[in-house]
Amino acid sequence: MGDGLQGKVALVAGGTRGAGRGIAVELGRAGATVYVTGRTTREQASEMGRPETIEETAELVDRAGGKGIAIRVDHLEPDQVAALVERIDAEQGRLDVLVNDIWGGDIYARFSRRLWEHSLEEGLRMLRLGIDTHAITSHHALPLLNRRPGGLVVEMTDGTDAFNAAYRADVGFFYDLVKVSVQRMAKAQAHELRDLGGTAVAVTPGWLRSEAMLEHYGVTEENWRDALKEVPHFCISESPVLVGRGVAALAADPEKGRWTGQTLSSGHLAKVYGFTDADGSRPDAWRYIAEVEQPGRAADATGYR
Repeated sequence: MGDGLQGKVALVAGGTRGAGRGIAVELGRAGATVYVTGRTTREQASEMGRPETIEETAELVDRAGGKGIAIRVDHLEPDQVAALVERIDAEQGRLDVLVNDIWGGDIYARFSRRLWEHSLEEGLRMLRLGIDTHAITSHHALPLLNRRPGGLVVEMTDGTDAFNAAYRADVGFFYDLVKVSVQRMAKAQAHELRDLGGTAVAVTPGWLRSEAMLEHYGVTEENWRDALKEVPHFCISESPVLVGRGVAALAADPEKGRWTGQTLSSGHLAKVYGFTDADGSRPDAWRYIAEVEQPGRAADATGYR
């Protein structure tokens, strides 16, 4: 992916694991200084109860050739977010890329339950974790990002515009609302940044082989295809490297403004910018879902990766 982000500063809010970790590492590989935030450190775990830490992500950024800086932040706490931005300003004097990947709501998701069947407390917690955190972070970070034209805001979501146009009954009211709201945030920030030379987009990975997903199927990144016996459509899955490379390519593109306000998938970005996943493939999950999985066709990723 080159070193097109040398001298640039990025904040990956919610970079502990999954897509956030993949994005942080690939931004670092392109030469950026990357601030990695989240709630899980080697000394303190979040309610997610996962083993991955922000320190590990920062170390992976270093190994990739960038500079990783891990800072524990609860993005529901405005004072903590304000202090984070003040620190970035004091240490770097700039912010070029903001990635809002804060989530942590998977443990509360009860897929396929209708609104009144879902725990209200847990549902509202999902909204706070997936919506309020993004708004709080952008509120505090955008004044620093706006000091220079060319800044990029990436709102991480799940699903393309077309896929999310209809209500996603399979994931339920609260999860659907979070992911659609994040797409709307990208559109709103695109409008507000336009005359300042900034760009805002939403980005969605496909079927992501996150640490939690691999664990769920009892496989690793090395033998993930073993899970196809249980879930054949997992053949279209992708590693976090793919979406990471997509965001890095966007950040380095001097003409990224052409995408502002849109929702972009990792598969689409791979075609536009000519990169692949770590294994050399180029999975296009959302096209596969629409053309193979949803119509009930047999699992076959031929022509889709």
